[in-house]
Amino acid sequence: MAEKIIYTPQKNNETKLRKKERVTYITFPALDQYQEKLVNAFSTRKGGFSKGIYKSMNLGLNNDDDGENVFFNYREFSKAIGINYNNIVISRQEHTTNIRIATAEDRGKGLVKPRDYDAVDGFITNEPGVALCLLFADCVPVYLFDPRQEAIGLVHSGWKGTVGQISSKAIGMMQKTYGTKAEDVICCIGPSICQECYEVSADLFESFSKEYDAAEMKQIFMTGKDEEHYQLDLWKAIEITLLKAGVRAENIHVTDICTNHNPDLLFSHRFTKGKRGNLAAVLMLKPEPPEDPELFKNLLPSFIINK
Repeated sequence: MAEKIIYTPQKNNETKLRKKERVTYITFPALDQYQEKLVNAFSTRKGGFSKGIYKSMNLGLNNDDDGENVFFNYREFSKAIGINYNNIVISRQEHTTNIRIATAEDRGKGLVKPRDYDAVDGFITNEPGVALCLLFADCVPVYLFDPRQEAIGLVHSGWKGTVGQISSKAIGMMQKTYGTKAEDVICCIGPSICQECYEVSADLFESFSKEYDAAEMKQIFMTGKDEEHYQLDLWKAIEITLLKAGVRAENIHVTDICTNHNPDLLFSHRFTKGKRGNLAAVLMLKPEPPEDPELFKNLLPSFIINK
C-alpha cells in the first residue's frame, strides 16, 4: 500500500519516497542524479523495531528507547540505503553553529564507538566512505554537495542555527577547506516543519530581525493569531541565507514535505509535544570500490546498549 503523504502546495517533486524491504526512506532527485558518487537519504518512521512513542524507525540516541532496538534500526536503515553503519559519524546536537570537519578517523564515532567531540550541529568532508549523519524531528536538515570538488556538508538548522546562518557557515568552511565555490553547490532543504505549522513568539521575530532586513523579514514571517505570535518560515530563511552566500537559485531545492503534516510517516516534536523519536539525515561520498552493506557485525556495541 502506498504511503499517504500530505505534500506542500506549490512544491514539485523535490523528494522521492523509496522502499527497500521493510524500510521506507526519502531521497532528493537533485542529489539522486549523482548516485554514482553520492548517497543521500532521510529516514521515515517506517521499517524499524522500536515500540510505543518511538514506533518504529527511531534513530535517536538520547531518549528512553531500548538501545538494542535503536541499534537494529541503524542496521536496517543503513542496509536499505547502501552504507555500512560502522562508517556513520554522528554528534550530540545542541542548536549551535559548530561544524566539524569529518575524516576517516571519525567513522563510527557516536554510534559504534565513543566520540571525542560534542555540541556539533554540522559536518563537512571530502573523504569517501564517511557517512555524515544528523538527527531531526521538525528542525531543518540542509544537504550540501559540491560536485566539482567532490565535497559535502550536512547541517542541522533549527531556529537558532538558522539565525546563526549555519548553512552559510558550512559553505564558507567548504570554500576554505576544499576550494568549493558557492555557485557550484547543490543544496537540498529537507523534510521539516513548514510555516503553516510553526507558530513562534515575538522574541523570535526580534532575533531574526537582527540578521535579516525588512524585505527579507516579510518573506520569512507571517502574522499569527495575535500580535504576540508569528508563523515562521525556516525554509525561506535558509533559502535567503544560501542565496546571500552565493548559491545559485536554481541549485536550491526546498522540500515538499512537512513533518508536522505527516506524523504517521515522520517524527514531529511539535505534533507529539515532544513524545517522539528521531529521524536521520545521511550524506556520504561513495568509496571505491563500493561498500558492501551486507558486511554487518552482529555484535551489539556496549556503547549504545549501555548509553
